[in-house]
Amino acid sequence: MTAGEHPLPQVTDRQAWQARIDELRVGEKAHTRAGDALAAERRRLPMVEVDPATQLTGAHGPVPLIDVFDGRSKLVAYFHMWHTGKPAADQCEGCTFSTTHITELSYLHSRDVSYATFCQGQYEESSRYRDFMGWTVPWYSVPPESVDRLVADRHFGILVSYLRDDDKVYETYWTTGRGNEPMSPSYGLLDLTVHGRQELWEDSPEGWPQRWGSRGGQFQQDGRPTAQWSRIKAGRDDDLGT
Repeated sequence: MTAGEHPLPQVTDRQAWQARIDELRVGEKAHTRAGDALAAERRRLPMVEVDPATQLTGAHGPVPLIDVFDGRSKLVAYFHMWHTGKPAADQCEGCTFSTTHITELSYLHSRDVSYATFCQGQYEESSRYRDFMGWTVPWYSVPPESVDRLVADRHFGILVSYLRDDDKVYETYWTTGRGNEPMSPSYGLLDLTVHGRQELWEDSPEGWPQRWGSRGGQFQQDGRPTAQWSRIKAGRDDDLGT
């Protein structure tokens, strides 16, 4: 069967359909349990100390890392890439994709967890992008003298977990690439649909639409990070003052 240019799944009756879902559910539950087991390993990792006085830049100037915890014992920070001097349309499409999804922090706060964005580059420029996008999460830039302490031979685009114990700060976990997907529930929802993410690497039936690459194009539309278009339509100014 086809809908326009794309084929459709086979049609069956509800009883046979539910039987196939029941078979799939066995694998889904195993996948969930495997994720639980990995999370249990993650909770048992050692940790590495980080200088709590490492400086970040916030809206009112320098801020030590320990203050970003905002009195809580744990902190999750996303290290947002920044292309200094580039217009909004040329900013990191993947970081924009991830950060756009983070809108409600109360559930993290209820578990004694703070969240913040640590952006590459100058605060004044990147904060204008934050304002254009309408993001409300705490936003800091990482000055050059703090990059080695925080990024430590990795790269911006990492997701990091910290622990505060009195006046000491420790890094307990980090990930990047597809490890950042928990930030982005759009992917989880797309995975529930018949056509999935529509990305070229996916194992989909013959003829299924697959239009997106995996080198940034999957996060762009018409030459911009996809999430920018709704802001442009709403009349927001994307001038970063560069």
